[in-house]
Amino acid sequence: MEESQRQKKIGSVLRKDLAEIINKLLRDGGTKGIIVSISKVGVTVDLTVAKVYTSVFPPDKADAVVAELNAIKPLIKHQIALLTKNQLRKMPSLTFFNDDSLEYINRIEQAVKGEVNPIRDPSLLERRKKK
Repeated sequence: MEESQRQKKIGSVLRKDLAEIINKLLRDGGTKGIIVSISKVGVTVDLTVAKVYTSVFPPDKADAVVAELNAIKPLIKHQIALLTKNQLRKMPSLTFFNDDSLEYINRIEQAVKGEVNPIRDPSLLERRKKK
C-alpha cells in the first residue's frame, strides 16, 4: 500500500528533526569518528509508529549505535515532541533500524568490477535478511 501525503509529510518532518537531534547528541556525547544519517522514516497509517532507518559510518559500529539509539528512545522522542508540538497532536513511537543498503550496493559494485569474486568465495554476498 502506498503512503499517503500525510504520512510522507510527517516522515519528512521527523527525518529532519531526528537528524538534528541525533547529531547534537553525538556532539554532546563526545563521540568522535561516527557519522549517523537518517535515510528514511516510515510512518504507519494510524500515525502511531515511526520506523527510523539510520545509516552509520563506519559500518562496523552500526549495530552498537542502533542499540544505543533504541535505548535512549524516550529522550529522543521527548525532544522531537518539543520541536513538533505545533505540527503533531501525538508523537509516534520510534523504532530505530540499521539501513545497510549502501554497504550492500558497495559489495555488489566490487563484485562487478572484479575486485572480489563471489563465485570463488560465496560468503562475500550473504543473503539479505528481511526484518
